[in-house]
Amino acid sequence: MSRKRRITLYRLPCILQDKLGLNQSCYTLDISLGCSGWVYGVSVLSSLLSLDYMDRKDKKGLLLAGDTVSKLCSVNDKSSYPLFGDAGSATAIEFESGANGFRFHTETDGGGFKTITVPDGGYRNPVNLDSFLEKEITDGIRRNNLNLILEGMDIFTFGISKVPESVNKLIEHFGIDKDSIDYFVFHQANKFLNEKIRKKLKLPEEKVPYSLKNYGNTSSATIPLTIVTELKNRLCNSKKEIIACGFGVGLSWGSVHFNADKLVCSDLIEI
Repeated sequence: MSRKRRITLYRLPCILQDKLGLNQSCYTLDISLGCSGWVYGVSVLSSLLSLDYMDRKDKKGLLLAGDTVSKLCSVNDKSSYPLFGDAGSATAIEFESGANGFRFHTETDGGGFKTITVPDGGYRNPVNLDSFLEKEITDGIRRNNLNLILEGMDIFTFGISKVPESVNKLIEHFGIDKDSIDYFVFHQANKFLNEKIRKKLKLPEEKVPYSLKNYGNTSSATIPLTIVTELKNRLCNSKKEIIACGFGVGLSWGSVHFNADKLVCSDLIEI
């Protein structure tokens, strides 16, 4: 006699709508991205807020971006485990007619998907007994097929080429004065890679904040986390011009330009 398998699908945004007590007219959706997720999320949310929807006079949106990447990393993998932290962020955006808004540049290269991946656990390669077998890849790197794989040199080459290119394309297309930008907030991949990006763009150190030293690489939360922890006092009391860039899994990358006028930043909550 065959057994029937019961599969339950949970849609987290729908659950959060209920938990947060939001009106049932709330529009919810998942965006499945990692390190570029905040930039892509802002692009989707800002686009939705600019549309006309019935019964939505108050055009406000909430972008929740975060990951718990550490649970995917093998403790015996020196190429990934020491790099990552876990974090979540909440970014509230309100549509204002006539405002400057956001400006974006985004690109994708699915040909590089194996650069950052987890081999098993999805529909293409379901979990099986072999998925749990830990293998020695090289000295200091042991993992199984449910652990995250990072191809370090490929990521480095990708980062130092695509990130400066994306920022420059954004600046050139929209005629942005590069010197007028107060801060460039990059995805916190790792200090060595990010410093190469900063130097390639010829940016002064004081314009490129880092949160890596305290929180590591927190994937899609790195940009808002860096804003809250490193720039909060400077953004809450004045108007600043910012370019942010997220890049990683997919491969996907994107840059956004925006003005932060007396931005409201909550305190960091650590658990």
